[in-house]
Amino acid sequence: MNQPKYQRVLLKISGEALAGDASRGLDFGVIGEVCDAIRDCIRLGVQVGVVVGGGNFWRGLKDGGDRMERSRADHMGMLATVINCLAMADVLEQKGVEVRVQTAIEMRSVAEPYIRSKAIRHLEKGRVVIFGAGTGNPYFSTDTAAVLRAAEINADMILLAKNVDGVYSDDPKRNPDAVKYDSISYGDVLAQQLQVMDSTATSLSMDNKIPVMLFALKDPENIMRAVMGEQIGTIVKEDVTS
Repeated sequence: MNQPKYQRVLLKISGEALAGDASRGLDFGVIGEVCDAIRDCIRLGVQVGVVVGGGNFWRGLKDGGDRMERSRADHMGMLATVINCLAMADVLEQKGVEVRVQTAIEMRSVAEPYIRSKAIRHLEKGRVVIFGAGTGNPYFSTDTAAVLRAAEINADMILLAKNVDGVYSDDPKRNPDAVKYDSISYGDVLAQQLQVMDSTATSLSMDNKIPVMLFALKDPENIMRAVMGEQIGTIVKEDVTS
């Protein structure tokens, strides 16, 4: 069997993706398939950190809107991510995978507090580490949290699993002539205001030179393909010629 291209990855999964077709709540069929792919990566010796969004339960800015104070609405979103973390941890454990949940907001009765050195030690021991509660601060998305954790654990690649199969020049649902990129630079993503991640997350990945591979989670086997270095989705990196 071929060896994986990346030895330590940070997998970012949107909360909406875990809801499947229902768009709200949890689809354990989808979660099971994602956890199967993560288990296969672990068996190959790949170290896997995971950041999960919370949009299947609550999105601070979108759901709170002008009806709530923004910080409080964002804190509710952080708690929503922890629900998803615990669900994924449970399914992974059922599949025989050792896992630890660490949260940026302390809740010691259900998870470890986030400690960088401890997270790295877990990864080195072959455990999946799921990072919950975003960055622990309002006004930051879970995409930004994913890039931050990837930088802190020295990940080789950020795997951005979403409901789209790559980065396009325009919204392919509205524009049939939209072009899908195999690779694109961070600067072009920012200049063209492409919807890969929010601008804060994109800038942080650019500053730390962490490549991002965006692909569709519709086929969870794409996680394994990405780890093995197959050309799927779109890679966002510093120099598209390299």
